[in-house]
Amino acid sequence: MDVIWEDNYALVVNKPNGLLTTAARGVESLEIQLLEFFKQRSGEESPYVGMPHRIDRPVSGAVLIGKTRSATKQFCAQFQSRKIEKTYVAIVSGTPTEPTGTWRDWMRKISDRAEAEIVDAEHPEAKQAILNYELLASVGELSCLRIGLETGRTHQIRLQAAHRGFPIVGDSLYGSQIDFGPQSTEPRKRPIALHARRIVFRHPKNGKATSVLVDVPEVWRTLGFHEVLKEGELCG
Repeated sequence: MDVIWEDNYALVVNKPNGLLTTAARGVESLEIQLLEFFKQRSGEESPYVGMPHRIDRPVSGAVLIGKTRSATKQFCAQFQSRKIEKTYVAIVSGTPTEPTGTWRDWMRKISDRAEAEIVDAEHPEAKQAILNYELLASVGELSCLRIGLETGRTHQIRLQAAHRGFPIVGDSLYGSQIDFGPQSTEPRKRPIALHARRIVFRHPKNGKATSVLVDVPEVWRTLGFHEVLKEGELCG
């Protein structure tokens, strides 16, 4: 278990690509791995693991975990009121014309499919999606973006980037033609170049802003961006 930060109330772990955050009983997930991790470490038969949020299966990076029910409840409230700040980095095909900008769209989750789509604002299932991006570097035909979410929709970053002609590397669901990292025969398990880089939350005990930074996977080096995103550099 790649624990980045921990105290008596919570921890932040670095979820690897290809692993579900939560899943039905019997399906491998970060939640199941955490339960086993706590069992082995403390000897408890039924340790508590609170999961106040998720990141997509092919995405790596920071996941906040509550170690008490009270802490988890507070984190859920912070996510609901958008008081938790999440920053992502992504490697995309192409380069945005402007070095910084805001993307605004209306989108919906497609029923019975792990996919979302852009729709008109008048669509009965439309939900507004807003993100801010900054271009960090370009290498050849690829670019590295830092992304801050104002809303948290299903596949939001992946869909909004692809909709503008900048699919995230490895994300074949939304049009990428480039493989990224170890490949699997099951498309849902294939990694994409999207990483939850930083999370900022209010500590459940003292209310203090707590910022945790998670380094990108080593595979980013193969595309020429690992050095750009060294720990502590260009982290926002």
